Amino acid sequence: MNYTLHQLVVFSIITKTQSITKAAEELNLTQPAVSIQLKNFQDQFELPLTEIIGRKLFVTDFGKEIAAAANNILEEVYAINYKTQAYKGLLSGKLKIAVVSTGIYVMPYFLEGFMQKHPEIELSLDVTNKAKVLESLENNVIDFAMVSVLPENMAIENIQLLQNKLYLVNNTTQTFQQKKHNLSILEKMPLIFREQGSGTRLTMEMFFEKKQLQVKQKLELTSNEAVKQAVLAGLGSSIMPLIGIKNELLNGSLQIIPLQHFPIITNWQLIWLKGKKHSAIGKALLHYINCEKEKIIKKYFNWYEQF
Repeated sequence: MNYTLHQLVVFSIITKTQSITKAAEELNLTQPAVSIQLKNFQDQFELPLTEIIGRKLFVTDFGKEIAAAANNILEEVYAINYKTQAYKGLLSGKLKIAVVSTGIYVMPYFLEGFMQKHPEIELSLDVTNKAKVLESLENNVIDFAMVSVLPENMAIENIQLLQNKLYLVNNTTQTFQQKKHNLSILEKMPLIFREQGSGTRLTMEMFFEKKQLQVKQKLELTSNEAVKQAVLAGLGSSIMPLIGIKNELLNGSLQIIPLQHFPIITNWQLIWLKGKKHSAIGKALLHYINCEKEKIIKKYFNWYEQF
């Protein structure tokens, strides 16, 4: 065997993406360069690592075992690099955070200064729905999670970051009176929902139940961006987090429909498992956020007060 670390990295990315094209994009290489590396790596094994069926690449069972071994080797290599940086007095290593999809409008601003201060840190930021975020947290495969609704059946600790305001929004083809409408208007409107497992969906449904409203679900979509585009296209109205519609409100393509008992307010929270033994990076991030939180909010989110 005479494989290189670069071949291990290339094969690992190929198995993750199951595509030469996507692997090339992620690695910033040409497709022929990735194909050559895969061929050179394959030549060292008697059994096939991948196969092409109908122009689609599949990783064989043997290939999956080799990929798992390759990932273990790469983790050890990364650990050596981190230890070297630590010996030099630099904070380094991996920081893994999972964020609910709308939280992508918030979390990067709380990380920006920290990452600039510690450029040796490798950040993994997974953006998905609340159910998957909490699954990752419960399985302890991430350091922190960011949610807008705290889990009920999980022992966690948290830092509150920013208010999450939710409003009923519509495109601007229809005119609504600027008075505060009664909540009964919600029962007459075709509403666009986020998917099950979304924090926004859960907050909406809890509000409807509390106010005993019978609403009509017109459409269900799997991201905040998809919901926004559907509202802009006139497919219905939706209850959306203010954080994700700033530009559309300012340019006049979306409008907030004034409603009694609105906005619905939750809070963006950085959470972690209770009793978790944080790495030096995790401790440093918590210290940074506790010290800098108010400055970050003032710098990036003062526009919130307009609404």
